[in-house]
Amino acid sequence: MKPVWVIDDDRSIRWVFEKALAREGIPFKTFGGAQEALAELERDAPQVLVSDIRMPGTSGLELLQNIKAKHPQLPVIIMTAYSDLESAVAAFQGGAFEYLPKPFDVDQAVDLIRRAVGESIREAGTEVTESGSPEILGQAPSMQEVFRAIGRLSNSGATVLITGESGSGKELVARALHRHSPRAAQPFVAINTAAMPKDLLESELFGHERGAFTGAQAMRRGRFEQAEGGTLFLDEIGDMAPDLQTRLLRVLSDGQFYRVGGHQPLKANVRVIAATHQDLDARVREGTFREDLYHRLNVIRLRLPSLRDRREDIPLLARHFLAKSARDLGVEAKRLTENAMNYLAAQDWPGNVRQLENVCHWLTVMAPAQAVDVGDLPPELRMAGAAAGEAHWTAALRSAAEKALIRGESQIMDALTREFEKTLIAKALEHTGGRRIEAATLLGIGRNTITRKIAELGIEEKNGRVAESPAESSAD
Repeated sequence: MKPVWVIDDDRSIRWVFEKALAREGIPFKTFGGAQEALAELERDAPQVLVSDIRMPGTSGLELLQNIKAKHPQLPVIIMTAYSDLESAVAAFQGGAFEYLPKPFDVDQAVDLIRRAVGESIREAGTEVTESGSPEILGQAPSMQEVFRAIGRLSNSGATVLITGESGSGKELVARALHRHSPRAAQPFVAINTAAMPKDLLESELFGHERGAFTGAQAMRRGRFEQAEGGTLFLDEIGDMAPDLQTRLLRVLSDGQFYRVGGHQPLKANVRVIAATHQDLDARVREGTFREDLYHRLNVIRLRLPSLRDRREDIPLLARHFLAKSARDLGVEAKRLTENAMNYLAAQDWPGNVRQLENVCHWLTVMAPAQAVDVGDLPPELRMAGAAAGEAHWTAALRSAAEKALIRGESQIMDALTREFEKTLIAKALEHTGGRRIEAATLLGIGRNTITRKIAELGIEEKNGRVAESPAESSAD
């Protein structure tokens, strides 16, 4: 890990940070002015930068602008006096990771730096390479299995059936299968078979001859002809009408078809990839989908997981979609706070990846600040989260565990258990006004236990001590 840089002309502030960061085992460098930091920035860059806003010479605002021009992903924490806070927020909405008002609590400052370090590590590890084609992103084991399947099918011309919920990315997988196949230089043609009436769909798929029906004033090539030599993607195949299923089966069986109104058979040199959110096995049993067509399509099946089944991918996808929306709109990318990211990871996402992408686009347009918190999320998403109950904290726990594992930390169970106990006891004491016996009763632990835990966990005491009732004072 690179060091954290602290820039402040006040020697006492630098001293406080040096002691606090050293105690936490966080590497650091301190600078007395922005010019020193800018000179060092020519040779190296920090993991996180903490800077005062008002300094002699180059101000914190100018320093921030310089840094964002060269290292746009570097988290910058701005320290401000209370009197400066309003102007600082307005000035730094476009760039600062967070604000640290002076005078500050040292533990709060260290926690903020840890959050920024985690953000910096995530950004460094999840940069997305953009290309002209859509990207499929995913680090979850279920998505890695999909990637392996695409790789194994790279030299195959086999028919593939992709199943998964709406919005889970079935067309992206179809495009990837085409892009990595020997047919990649030929057309990829997609059609949603549920999006048009049966008669129109027949003409769309197979084309029609001039005069085949009223309004057919010229011969028209269908999607099979347009995809010649390439790949035809049939989305929502489970909704196809029975008589069209029969025509499609003939094409898959003998590789030939007729235009509507035509009498000359045409050769179809096309790889077919089909997709559905339906349970085709059930539809076959119900008699609404031909069993022989099902077996023709179901040569290789790829099942895409829902987003709620790969929650660990939500941060990666959210950052990707926020960056994509920002590029599309020509604005600076919004950034989700840790609370907001954990909140998103706890949702069920019935619309899957497409829904998450839409939310990120909404945030790019509608969120008032660069740092997006839970309160900035779309109202319907906040309502859904409230209805889902208190699952939010478990997502935060998963996130904390994931970060610790990525950083290769040891004794993770002990560290997280300490944080859990410290948070629980501190909130109980806050709720009871510092009365230990009452807090212990609410938590279901003994008086001696809570007293020992307060000392062991280093829980901050209000005004130098945890408030005690007279009974507790005499009892202790």
